[in-house]
Amino acid sequence: MRITQGTFSFLPDLTDQQISAQVKYALGRGWAISVEYTDDPHPRNTYWEMFGNPMFDLRDPAGVLSEINDCRRTFPNHYVRVMAFDSTHQVESIALSFIVQRPKDEPGFRLVREEIDGRKLRYTAQSYAVVANSEGKRY
Repeated sequence: MRITQGTFSFLPDLTDQQISAQVKYALGRGWAISVEYTDDPHPRNTYWEMFGNPMFDLRDPAGVLSEINDCRRTFPNHYVRVMAFDSTHQVESIALSFIVQRPKDEPGFRLVREEIDGRKLRYTAQSYAVVANSEGKRY
């Protein structure tokens, strides 16, 4: 199952050249870039671990790509994404987000159905990464 989160998640994986072009676009608009990673890409897990500090004053896409490659080497079996933050007045939010690395095996999610009071049904999405393996060995 291919996780679809972020701007380009329905497209094939971006090459480093395409990543640099997107970073250049973001930097050209004055957006700050950060690199994040996780081993649990649940849709409600919006706060991934930050790799290094946000790059507020960086203006060169090569510096961002270097940070991305450092994160890829450090966490080869995790998801890695790039976030571009627009800090202009009345916006102050993520303007662009895309995944730049995926683990070799993406286990996906299962839908758990539970009956609660009055024959009501509750549905919960659970990650196979968390359910199938012990803690610390998700993939």
